[in-house]
Amino acid sequence: MKTSADPVRDYLSAVEREGSALPADRRQELLADLAEHIEVTRAERPDAAIGQILAELGDPRTIAATALAEAGTEAAGASARSTAGAPARRGKVHPLVPLLMLTLSLAFIMIFPDLPGPLFGVLFRITGAVLLCTSVHWTTVQKTTGVLLTAILPSAVIATWNLSNGSPAGDTPALLANLVTLALLVGTAAWLWRVRRA
Repeated sequence: MKTSADPVRDYLSAVEREGSALPADRRQELLADLAEHIEVTRAERPDAAIGQILAELGDPRTIAATALAEAGTEAAGASARSTAGAPARRGKVHPLVPLLMLTLSLAFIMIFPDLPGPLFGVLFRITGAVLLCTSVHWTTVQKTTGVLLTAILPSAVIATWNLSNGSPAGDTPALLANLVTLALLVGTAAWLWRVRRA
């Protein structure tokens, strides 16, 4: 009879097998990080099925491929920098950056309704969505949901509101719509922050 730990063990074994080309210390670090993430997630969400938690982590092949790509990039970058004498740096963007950009995009539009406020808002929203989509901190489903709720849906609502209503941004209905949209952005950003991978 299988125990409840078998799916986790199988998952970690699959990641280890797929990541066999990684250096041993990097592979062990990856497995330890995944095991810790699973343990923390199970403690935070005891009702969640282990299959759901593992699915949120992503496919073992994808995780191993990402780790291999990062190891290859870091190794190539480190060798290039060591020849140039520059200090080693990691190329990752902090997960808070896209979330703040997506959330603050509406603030520019609300605070500065005339140009350049909307222009900055659109630029922040596009940049935040691109950074979210290219981040290693979320699964594909989480990225898609995040972009839909923080970039596409608010943009569609604002465009529809402006085209159909045309009322000034200071009117009570417009202010209410902006506050609801801001609540959606903040709520989605908080959810993405909570489910991010370390």
